[in-house]
Amino acid sequence: MEKSLAQYWKTNLTYMVILLSIWGVVSYGFGVFFAEQLNAIKLGGFPLGFWFAQQGAIYVFVVEIFVYYLLMQKLDREYDVHE
Repeated sequence: MEKSLAQYWKTNLTYMVILLSIWGVVSYGFGVFFAEQLNAIKLGGFPLGFWFAQQGAIYVFVVEIFVYYLLMQKLDREYDVHE
């Protein structure tokens, strides 16, 4: 292998930290800490802060699963560890 597996895992962990940080900001930041400010905006008749706390964080997490899948497919091919 041209590239080391240590670099592969470092990149993998970087992806996970970034994606989980985004999810944390969305779920805790938007759903809890900034809820009052976001509640001034309505989405489907519900305050936006409530929407993020109830559904937005889940939607973001599901999207991040697909993003992680695509990133890992690319990374696996790059390091020739794909199946």
